[in-house]
Amino acid sequence: MPVFSEVLIVGGGIIGLALARALKIKGFKKITIVDKSNFGQEASYAAAGMLSPQVEADRDDSFFRFCLQANRIYPSFVKELEEETGIDVEFNAQGTFLLAFCEEESLKLMNRYKWQKEAGLNVEYLEAGEIRRLEPFVSPSVFSGLFFSDDGQVENRKLVVALQKYARLKQIEMVKDTQIVGLETENETVLAITDKGGSFLAEVVILAAGAFTSQLIIDGIQQVPSVKPIRGQMIAFQAPKQAFKHVIYTERGYLVPRKSGRILVGATIEDVGFDKSVTERGIQFLLNVSRQISPSLSSLKIAEKWAGLRPMAEDGLPIIGELPYCKNVFVATAHYRNGILLAPLTAEILAARIAENAESVYLKEFSPARFV
Repeated sequence: MPVFSEVLIVGGGIIGLALARALKIKGFKKITIVDKSNFGQEASYAAAGMLSPQVEADRDDSFFRFCLQANRIYPSFVKELEEETGIDVEFNAQGTFLLAFCEEESLKLMNRYKWQKEAGLNVEYLEAGEIRRLEPFVSPSVFSGLFFSDDGQVENRKLVVALQKYARLKQIEMVKDTQIVGLETENETVLAITDKGGSFLAEVVILAAGAFTSQLIIDGIQQVPSVKPIRGQMIAFQAPKQAFKHVIYTERGYLVPRKSGRILVGATIEDVGFDKSVTERGIQFLLNVSRQISPSLSSLKIAEKWAGLRPMAEDGLPIIGELPYCKNVFVATAHYRNGILLAPLTAEILAARIAENAESVYLKEFSPARFV
């Protein structure tokens, strides 16, 4: 007999876990999350936890506004989650630097500064001396920079742990090491078949399996628009104490400091399929990034190196909403390099759609129907 759930979530990363919490808050009682391995061990674990919508934005569009709104709700999201679980996810809203190391890069920064300033956003232009006063370990060769005071970071691995604890506290069923290999829709229910011969029956199914979402077969057809994995390699140093106060971003990569003295450096962008290998070439690229930002890091040994697969759609935008030809089957994927930032807002708008049939401009903008 199939195991029944009101909502079945396929994928136990930060998107799936945040959705389970949002749906529980909306009043759903029987929620099940199924993951093909262990919870939060794919892109959610591999991320750096940056909450920086302004740092890469070159224009004001729907995706940028989506990221901005996600950033605005983050403080209340992490505050509520800490109250619910007792876990401090190290939310830090001290701001992000975007640095230039030559005149050409500085001109690009000025263009970003001008349009964001005209849009009424919080952004500050800084000369080299002011940057080094605020971050003494930044390279003396820094040319100029922008400071985004509304941006920040969260410890993504602790965030996943907190969301898992919430799920356990609220009796949300979590099934690991189980892969959904196919879905069959019939009337008002969906039957999900597992690789172990079992099955789940649900009123609603949400596909949140990241880079693996497009592999799911629904009614014998690959219904989810193409989502491909983009490998991101990262390294981490361990310093005796916290050397940097802010996230530091450049054209080539970024540095994310943790309270513990841990310093993350990322990330490569590689279209290599489902290969999660860590390569010598990738590590050398990251070492070069770290030394450009701060030559003093060359005295530290690499404490950890890893790679993750970020899910990216054909047009680079998230896919959120009900599948056009599959009633009661929803998708939440393709957040690419912004999964940590966008998880709470994605969960909020999709849970409202499922529970209350509430519409959102973002559900229209990022609907899977745009690929039909």
